Amino acid sequence: MAMEIERKYLIDLPDDTVLARHSAERWEIVQVYLRSEPGVTARVRQVTEGEKTRYYYTEKRRVSDLTAEENEREIDAMEYMSLFQRADTSLKPIRKRRWRMPYMGRVLEVDVYPFWKKTAVLEVEFASESDVADIPEWISIRKDVTGDVRFKNVSLAREVPAEDSL
Repeated sequence: MAMEIERKYLIDLPDDTVLARHSAERWEIVQVYLRSEPGVTARVRQVTEGEKTRYYYTEKRRVSDLTAEENEREIDAMEYMSLFQRADTSLKPIRKRRWRMPYMGRVLEVDVYPFWKKTAVLEVEFASESDVADIPEWISIRKDVTGDVRFKNVSLAREVPAEDSL
């Protein structure tokens, strides 16, 4: 299992043209959470980039607010549909547009959700929990929500915080 170390920030929603100007790749993502054993979050994800669609299966086990053990693998459409049968029906599918862009040796990911009109989420991965992110000046950070479980995708699949409360 790989270790995923990331920080998550609420940001002002950037304009699509600004993101495209900064060499951002645009992915359309649909992720569905699966029934799994306690302490493990399992999901399948459909990722469409342009005309190409890929599928992934992921299991995560939280180690700390910043770190999770992650096992992710690409799967084919048939396995995706098979795993989809294990969907946790108490959780809604998460749909989002993800913009991925290089910045100072890292990949920044801006997730834009259809349920918020002025807010997006920035995710930045690190090599260690003590690393600090350089954020471009054109990204307006509202607050670090790394340890706030309300902003984990699995939590958003359960309940979305009202945008006016953010």
